[in-house]
Amino acid sequence: MAVEIPQLMKMTQAQLDDLFKQSPAGPIPDGDAEGTAIIAPGTQLEETASKFIHFFAWQGKVFDAKAGELRNKILPVGVKAIVAKVYKDKSWYDGNECIVLDYSHTSLLAHWIRDEIRQVGDGVYLGIVYWGKKKLIDFALKFTKKV
Repeated sequence: MAVEIPQLMKMTQAQLDDLFKQSPAGPIPDGDAEGTAIIAPGTQLEETASKFIHFFAWQGKVFDAKAGELRNKILPVGVKAIVAKVYKDKSWYDGNECIVLDYSHTSLLAHWIRDEIRQVGDGVYLGIVYWGKKKLIDFALKFTKKV
């Protein structure tokens, strides 16, 4: 099932979890992705929270597939910072293959963070953010070019 960001924003947490479980890892992406935080899935607060985070804190990620890393676009001006290693491995969520965004050895600020992503549409990835091994929030990435 190919999904776009507006559909993800309307899903409940259970629907997002099911979609993540049913989706393949897909290829490790390359290039610039617009990010959307999914903080309060399926609620009226979702759109406002997502816009606030996008404007003030996090706009997305820039992947370098060849180097196996990424940089987050943060702050209102989109500074490229907070590096993560990118590789395929088993998901902490369900044990199936996913793409891991691992900050444990690359960032003092985010060393306890691990993201997992899977492809849910054409250039669209659904992600989970973990703090330690605790699932925190979901997010989506939309690549402007095919990955």
